[in-house]
Amino acid sequence: MSDASPQPAPDQPSYEEAREELIEVVRTLEAGGTTLEESLALWERGEALAKVCQSWLDGARTRLDEAMGTDSDG
Repeated sequence: MSDASPQPAPDQPSYEEAREELIEVVRTLEAGGTTLEESLALWERGEALAKVCQSWLDGARTRLDEAMGTDSDG
């Protein structure tokens, strides 16, 4: 197995941590009651957390594809 599969940076939260925080960000935004500035900051944090989750999922897909002997296009 290759070490070339994409992995999140060591300082990033785990997938589970990022997902849980993202859920809280969405709940806060949906609840309203925040200022525009707070909402924008939450949105930006949510975008960053979504990228962390996607990075973890991409890495998992690559590892699965390698384990199965296939590429991600096929």
